[in-house]
Amino acid sequence: MRFARDKRTLNEVPGFTDDDLAKARMGNPQALTAMVLAHQRSVYSLALRMLGLKDLAEDLAQDVFMQLNSNLSSIESSTHLKFWLRKVTAFRAIDQLRHRARVATTSLDEEADLFSTTDAGDPLLQRHVRRLLEELSPPARAVLLLRFQEDLDPIDIARTLEMPINTVKSHLKRSLEIMRQKSLGVEPRRREDEST
Repeated sequence: MRFARDKRTLNEVPGFTDDDLAKARMGNPQALTAMVLAHQRSVYSLALRMLGLKDLAEDLAQDVFMQLNSNLSSIESSTHLKFWLRKVTAFRAIDQLRHRARVATTSLDEEADLFSTTDAGDPLLQRHVRRLLEELSPPARAVLLLRFQEDLDPIDIARTLEMPINTVKSHLKRSLEIMRQKSLGVEPRRREDEST
């Protein structure tokens, strides 16, 4: 299954209502299709930015929707559906990143069309930011992407990742500082209590 890509986030999914969800839970094929079509781009986008590889992101998105089909009866509303999709996508991506940490993969730099070519931003800057994101731990990467791609506030991120709010804030602060220092060519400072 190929997933379309754009800059839409889970916060911006139009047209899938609680009534549509009720029809999908009853097994209505049109409602199930509408649900996948309404959410596939945002699930794929989060997976792609977490994993950095199109094929892995497509597989993960497909797995998320298969899992959703099995858990559809537990989804209470369209808002809960968005939360559930964000959460499952982030956790599955973190798990994949942890498991493949020992396996050689293609660098984000080698993925030519990772982001839309219609973006008017600086491609060198985008490549640099992707490289910096790739260097972060999977949980820190998830926190940054949920904050800046999905535009969630720290409380929603904490709830989505089942993480204490102070841990989310710590990831945000520390990761942004590390990225800032690496962008300036400065080696990130280590706290005194961190081992070398």
